[in-house]
Amino acid sequence: MSANAAVIADAAVISEADIHDASILIVDDQEANVLLLEGLLHEAHFRRVTSTQHPHEVCALHRRNAYDAILLDLQMPGMDGFEVIEGLKANLTDGYLPVLVLTAQPGHKLRALQAGVRDFISKPFDLLEVKTRIRNMLEVRLLYKRLDRHKGQLETAVQERTAELRESEARYRSLTELASDWYWEQDAAGAFTRVSGPVLEMLGIRVAALVGGPTEDQNAGWDEAQREELRAKIVAREPFLDFVFSRVDRHGVQRRFQVSGQPMFDAACRFVGYRGIGVELTGPL
Repeated sequence: MSANAAVIADAAVISEADIHDASILIVDDQEANVLLLEGLLHEAHFRRVTSTQHPHEVCALHRRNAYDAILLDLQMPGMDGFEVIEGLKANLTDGYLPVLVLTAQPGHKLRALQAGVRDFISKPFDLLEVKTRIRNMLEVRLLYKRLDRHKGQLETAVQERTAELRESEARYRSLTELASDWYWEQDAAGAFTRVSGPVLEMLGIRVAALVGGPTEDQNAGWDEAQREELRAKIVAREPFLDFVFSRVDRHGVQRRFQVSGQPMFDAACRFVGYRGIGVELTGPL
C-alpha cells in the first residue's frame, strides 16, 4: 500500500469514541425541545452537547467552538434559522456548513438543503430518526475534518521531501563535478543544457544552447561505430556506465574519453533528457 493510500485508509476510520466526542450545539427557542434533544443525545453517549435559545448567539459561538454539528430550529422569533444559516456561511473557514435543521414545514426542507445545510430532522421528533441523522452527519463531518487534516500533513511532507531532493541533487552535482572532468545534462532533444568542466575545449565543439550561435564540427572526428552504439543506448533510454569513445579533435589529435549517463524523467514519467559525468582517459597520443 502506498503512503498516500495508507493515509487515506487511516483517515477513513471513524471510531465510536470519535463520534461520541463530537461537539454539538442545539439551537431552539423552545426550552422543551432543547431539553428533549439534550436528554436524547446524553442517553446516546454524546459527551459535548451545549445549547442556546438565542439565535443571535450562534455565529459567535461557532467561531469560538467550531461545532461538528449544529441542530438548528428554523422558526424562531427575532432571527429565523435561514438568517442564522447565512451568517454561518459568511464565516466559514473550511467550506463545510455543519447544520442539521429542525422543522415541521415540508417546504422549508428543500429550501434549507438548497441553502447548503447537510440534512434535516422533522418535527415532531422521531427519536430513532434523530439519532440516525445526527450520527450520519457527524460521521461525514469527522471524515471531512480528518481528510482535510491529512491533506495538510501530506502537503507539508511533499514540501519537505521536495526540499530534500533538491538538496540531494545539489550534493550530487557538487560531488560529480569534483570526481570527474566534467558534468553534463541534455534535454529530451539532445541539446546540452548544462556543462561544467573543460568538456567543450576537450571535445573541440561549441554548444549552441550554452554559448550561442550554430554548433561547429559536431560530426567531425568521431568513431562512428562507437557513436552509433552510444546513440542506440540513448534512443532506448538506457543508462550507460564507463562508455569509452574516441575522437580526433580539430588539431588532428586523437583523444579517448569515458562517459557515464542516466536518463531523467519528470513526475509524470516523461523522458526529459540525460545527465552524466565524463573523464579524459588519456592526453594526446
